[in-house]
Amino acid sequence: MREPILFGWSGGKDSSLGLQAVLKNPALEVRALLTTVTDEYDRISMHGVRCSLLEQQAEALGLPLEKIGIPPHCSNELYEQKMEAAMLKHKAAGVRRMAFGDLFLEDIRAYRDKNLAKVGMEAIYPVWGKNTTALAREFIRDGFKTILVCIDPKQINPSFCGRDFDEALLNDLPATCDPCGENGEFHTFVYDGPIFKKPVGVSKGEIVERDGFWFCDLLPNSRESTARSDRGPARSF
Repeated sequence: MREPILFGWSGGKDSSLGLQAVLKNPALEVRALLTTVTDEYDRISMHGVRCSLLEQQAEALGLPLEKIGIPPHCSNELYEQKMEAAMLKHKAAGVRRMAFGDLFLEDIRAYRDKNLAKVGMEAIYPVWGKNTTALAREFIRDGFKTILVCIDPKQINPSFCGRDFDEALLNDLPATCDPCGENGEFHTFVYDGPIFKKPVGVSKGEIVERDGFWFCDLLPNSRESTARSDRGPARSF
């Protein structure tokens, strides 16, 4: 029997790299993708991607999705309470480990390990320590399709917001920027690739500045998904 695990899913590139590694492991079975979303805005927290697109993404991956709702400007204490409740629920169903797409940030890894240990669970880091330049180019060569949806203008120019993650983008990134954006330079939304059963239909909408970050609002191409859960326009990040 394969071991059931959870996957900490952001909808972005590093999550996709980690998930691809997990899906290649015959000993593991992903029980659910767990994503933190901001309830009031109906969007992925921090990334600003509409939940309707997140839902389409999980469907295209053929995996169950569990959204963990938090309020805007959520305190760390409340976030941890919400995550702990989700972990305990899945632990009661036999899950003992959770995978993440983290690459090299030791403080983030220590934080995840500490919080999982509180409920008697452990973390898996399937792409940890891999060279990010090689990973970024491998990601493109494998056929993943990705858009930069959130930019930290303190680290890279806002003009990168809304660009496709491709070889041209890698060549244009400043030398100070990690090719995978691991230091928070940018966040992405993946809409197609080798782990997808079908592409997610998206189009690029308004590019806006909110709370010190730049966001590209992605719009679902599907009429059904638009009707289902796109409650707020770009100003609702």
